[in-house]
Amino acid sequence: MRRRIFTEQPISRLAVWALRIAFFSLAATFIAVIVVRSGALDIVPALSTLAGALVLACVAILLAFGAGVVIWRDGVGGGRQAIAAFLIGAALIAYPAYLGTVAWRLPAIYDVTTDPIDPPQFDAIARLRPRDANPIAYAGLYTAELQHAAYSDIEPDDTTSTPQEAYSAAMKIIAKRRWRVVDTRPPQGQGALPRVIDARTAKVNTTQDGIIEAVARTPILGFRDDIVVRIRPTVDGARIDVRSASRYGRRDLGTNARRVRNLIDEIDDALATPQPEKKPAPPPRPAAGKANQAKR
Repeated sequence: MRRRIFTEQPISRLAVWALRIAFFSLAATFIAVIVVRSGALDIVPALSTLAGALVLACVAILLAFGAGVVIWRDGVGGGRQAIAAFLIGAALIAYPAYLGTVAWRLPAIYDVTTDPIDPPQFDAIARLRPRDANPIAYAGLYTAELQHAAYSDIEPDDTTSTPQEAYSAAMKIIAKRRWRVVDTRPPQGQGALPRVIDARTAKVNTTQDGIIEAVARTPILGFRDDIVVRIRPTVDGARIDVRSASRYGRRDLGTNARRVRNLIDEIDDALATPQPEKKPAPPPRPAAGKANQAKR
């Protein structure tokens, strides 16, 4: 009876190293995302760590291709390792590659507002922004032109609701989105600094704009974006203006425009929903002692 001899097939070293680097890039990406979200490091070192992890993912893909060539030519093992390395690397760079294509198509702006002429101003948030963040002032006419070309539907929201109703609806939506509210100033009719509306008659408007300043975070990396909502009284009701600005980066990938658009739509929906009528409180019942005295 003949004894069969089993020889172990050699495995491509390129495939082994491709898988090792792919796993290392996966771990480095996970750690970098945690560091960016937590703010444990400054934004530049944290993003550099993430970029290095993505570069390693690309290296793993290249090594996986090289291992495939060696396996096909020499007939050695390591196909599973090469495929696993390629899939891990491709999964890591897929989303950044998608963001790169989006950034190529969208304008290079990071600040979007419904009123480019008189944008709502950041007050409390301006004192919270780090020194290396984007400028707090609106970029001006050039940015307004880029915004109008890309997002022509971003406009002020004129509503027939009262300023207080619009303010309450905006606060409700912001609380629903779980944004961190930094400062609030409800609209008021008295006590504000006068604003001249007719120079000939020297009539003034003593109304005060309602202001809501909040901070939102992006889903994956948790970048902080600043939002300010302004409710200004008008003759027919109120005008709602929104401004959303990214703290870092020259391109927002459409995030701010999408946030402004969705916020205005949700405020309109909240104002259009009829509010339940409050039932009048029942009259207080007389005390037991007084009721007995009345009977006597």
